[in-house]
Amino acid sequence: MSFGQSSGPPASAKQVQYLLALVNKAGHTSFRDARGPLGLTQRQAGGKFTGSEASALIDRLLSEGEGDDDAGPGGPDGAQVTAADRLDAERLDILRGMPAGLLAGELEQRGWTVTAP
Repeated sequence: MSFGQSSGPPASAKQVQYLLALVNKAGHTSFRDARGPLGLTQRQAGGKFTGSEASALIDRLLSEGEGDDDAGPGGPDGAQVTAADRLDAERLDILRGMPAGLLAGELEQRGWTVTAP
């Protein structure tokens, strides 16, 4: 995948319009304005999302809209969750769902030595 390219089919125009409405409701004037606070990439700040990215951000904005009263945008100690932290958490969730044989095969293709526990 080239730099700046999305990995998946683009979001529909309706998804992007709905997402923009949620971003506006959250107090931002545009995707570019929301880039820092929401942890958007440059591509996303330009209004270009994959379908899965748009769905995830819509879910996140809806859940933040419902539960604003309990805690801040970070964890229990109020620390801000960065985009890199969210990406690492998503990757970890994906890896937990992968079969061990598939992971071992991929590591071996990359030159690693894999032994069973």
